[in-house]
Amino acid sequence: MIIEKSVDINKPITTVYDFIKISRNQDKFSVWNMADPNQKVTTSGTDGTVGYQYSWDSTNKNVGAGKQTITKLMPNEEIAYLLQFERPMKNTATSKFLTKELGPDKTRVTWTFEGETKFPMSLFSFIFKGMLGKDLQKGLDNLKGLLEGSNSSW
Repeated sequence: MIIEKSVDINKPITTVYDFIKISRNQDKFSVWNMADPNQKVTTSGTDGTVGYQYSWDSTNKNVGAGKQTITKLMPNEEIAYLLQFERPMKNTATSKFLTKELGPDKTRVTWTFEGETKFPMSLFSFIFKGMLGKDLQKGLDNLKGLLEGSNSSW
């Protein structure tokens, strides 16, 4: 299953890329990170570098528990992650942010998610794809609002 959503942000590519490569910034725009402000978060490594790990543990069943590791950084182009989910279902997946310069002050951000859905859950993959796609798009819309906002605190 592959899901891909995009948004155009009216900011230079370096501004956008430098913000999203910091994993902790997902706390400000990802619907999953924002769903439980009381989740337990642990980190290891240097945020914004390959190998950085962000782990979460939540009692909220929509958040669950898992770990995200930065696996690849290509400045102003790509940030790739390995996702290891523990709850609500044990699974692994990959995710990426791809950035593309559309102009001096306009950047397209594409957020992709790729994971295997095993039987019998594969029978419901179209439902998961719709739900995850909606959440990715909401996160991207939050990112756009955050970065374009006149009173942003980042």
